[in-house]
Amino acid sequence: MKIAQIQMKVVSDKNKNINRAVGYIEDAAKNGADLIMLPEMFSCPYETQQFPIYAEEDGGSTWKILSDSAKANHIYLIAGSIAERDDDRTYNTSYVFDRDGSQIAKHRKMHLFDIDIKNGQYFKESDTLSAGNEVTCFDTEFGRFGLMICFDIRFTELSRLMALDGAVAVFVPAAFNMTTGPAHWQLLFRARALDNQAYYIGTSSARDMSSSYHSYGSSIITSPWGDVISKADEKEQIIYSTIDLKKVEEIREQLPILKSRRRDIYDLSKSIR
Repeated sequence: MKIAQIQMKVVSDKNKNINRAVGYIEDAAKNGADLIMLPEMFSCPYETQQFPIYAEEDGGSTWKILSDSAKANHIYLIAGSIAERDDDRTYNTSYVFDRDGSQIAKHRKMHLFDIDIKNGQYFKESDTLSAGNEVTCFDTEFGRFGLMICFDIRFTELSRLMALDGAVAVFVPAAFNMTTGPAHWQLLFRARALDNQAYYIGTSSARDMSSSYHSYGSSIITSPWGDVISKADEKEQIIYSTIDLKKVEEIREQLPILKSRRRDIYDLSKSIR
C-alpha cells in the first residue's frame, strides 16, 4: 500500500488551507498513492479560541470538499482533523473517506491536549473542545486500520484495543509541539508500533515559526518491529512510503504477544467497552 502524508503549513484563511490540501491530494494521487493523509486541524490555526470559530457541522462544506476529492482521485483519504460543531459542543474530529467518497470512519479526539509546564508552555484544548468517547477502527481493501488523533497516542489502552480489534495499522493525524515533539514523538510511535505489532503512521502539520503554535513536523511511519521506516523534517512536503501489511501477520505469528496475553485478568476489550 502506497501512503502519501501531506505535511502542510496551516494559515488563518480556511479556504486557502482547504484548497491547498485538495491540490496536494491531487498531486499525491497522480503519484500513485492509495491512501492520502492530512495533519491535525489542517484547516484551522492551532489555537484553542479559534476552534469554535472555525467549526462546522458534520457533513458541512469542508466535509463535502474532502469527500469529493477522495472520489475524484479514487483514493482513501484520512482527512486529518477539523473542528466539528455539534449543538453547543466543539470536537476535534477526523473523517475517513473511501475511493467512492463515502465516509467509512469518524473519530473524535478522546484525550484532549492539556499541558501546563512550569516556566514553559501552557495549552489546554479542554478550554474549548469536548472529548470523544469511541474507539475507531475501519476496514479497507488492504486490511483493518485504527484511527486516533495526536494526544490519543499517549494512552496505551487505546492502542491495545485497536490491536485486539484487528487493526494492522494505526493512523494518527497530529500536531506535536517543540516541547513534546523532540522528547516524545519518535519514542511514542516506536513504542506503540512495537507493543501492538502494527504500523503507526503519524502525519503532522509543517513548522511555521511565524504562527502562534510551532508544530514539530517530522511526520513518521514506524513498523510492527518498532523500526522507523519513514521520517520527514519540519518543512512543508509530501512524504511517500510503501508498506507491506503482510509483515504484521508474520511478526504476530513469530512473537505472539496479542495471543499470549492473560485474558482472565487483562480483558480490556470487555472492561473498558
